[in-house]
Amino acid sequence: MYKRKYVFVIIILLALILTACGGSATTQQSETANTAVEQSNENQESLESEVEEGSIEDNENENEDDDFDEKTESEDEMIAAGGLTLVIVPEESEARFIIDEVLSGADKIVVGTTTAVEGAITADKDNPAAVSVSAVKVDMSTLSTDSSFRNRAITDFILQTGEPDNQFATFVPTGYQDLPESITIGESFTFQITGNLTIHGVTQEETFEVTLTPVSETRIEGTATLSDVNYADYGIHILRLPTQVASVEDTVTLELSFVAAAQ
Repeated sequence: MYKRKYVFVIIILLALILTACGGSATTQQSETANTAVEQSNENQESLESEVEEGSIEDNENENEDDDFDEKTESEDEMIAAGGLTLVIVPEESEARFIIDEVLSGADKIVVGTTTAVEGAITADKDNPAAVSVSAVKVDMSTLSTDSSFRNRAITDFILQTGEPDNQFATFVPTGYQDLPESITIGESFTFQITGNLTIHGVTQEETFEVTLTPVSETRIEGTATLSDVNYADYGIHILRLPTQVASVEDTVTLELSFVAAAQ
């Protein structure tokens, strides 16, 4: 009897131990399963996040591509519409006046020059009539001749360039005449350009004769000439010396030799 009770107790203890182990294993399996589920959820969230980020980057790249395409199309449209602007290159350009003078009984041609020139030309070789020239500006205080004495006389007493209104000569175009129907690179052509010329603070309407050569798609060279300008019309007066010493003609020729290039 005692042995049976002992065996019975042992059986009960073994049952309790097995139950505890089974419960622990079940709990461990449950925890492992839960961990796996959580890891799966985390992986899913990470994947979704990466997909979302990838979509955002793809959209940003598409937007950048669209912006680039729009910019390229805009530039192409501008060129196609004849929007190419050529800017005067001062280092390769020269504004000048030419006037006849008699000095000590000898005929002399006086030329005054400066490279201080500003301006721009918008042109389309396929549509010459669409040309547009900005205001052309020349700094008269930088004019130079072959005589320093004459230079001082021109700037200080004749043109009086020390006064702000007299420092610059400007030409503002208002119209173009005799433009060709088409232009060929390398071939020169002539036309007239009319506008308002301001010198010494006085503005007059004048017409320049222009000879122009399109050297390439992005470079032009030319000369604009205005002959027989009565400088007295611009309030300019030259000191008259005795005839045997010197005399100066009443008219002057104005010229601009220019090079303009795309920037």
